[in-house]
Amino acid sequence: MSTTSLKLPDELKRRAISAAEQQGVSPHAFMIHAIDQATTAAEQRASFISDAQTAREQMVATGKGYDAKEVHAYLKARLSGNKTAKPKAKSWRV
Repeated sequence: MSTTSLKLPDELKRRAISAAEQQGVSPHAFMIHAIDQATTAAEQRASFISDAQTAREQMVATGKGYDAKEVHAYLKARLSGNKTAKPKAKSWRV
C-alpha cells in the first residue's frame, strides 16, 4: 500500500473528523471510504456515458429506437410484478 499526502482545508478536516467520530471510525478510514465511494461513482458515471454513446451510435446506424412511453409502461409493469412483453425497436426515420 502506498502513502499519499492529502492537504485539506481546516474546516473540511474538522468536518471529516466529526463525521468519522459519529460513524465510529478513524478519520483515516472515513477518508478512504469517501475516496472509494467518489471513485466508484466516477467510474459508474463514465460507464453509463459510454453505454449511452454506444446506444446512440447504434440507434443512428440502424435507424431504430424505443418509444419512451412504451419503455416507461414496461418498466412500471415490471416493477409492479407483472409480466409484460418488452417494447420493440421501431424505425424513427421518416
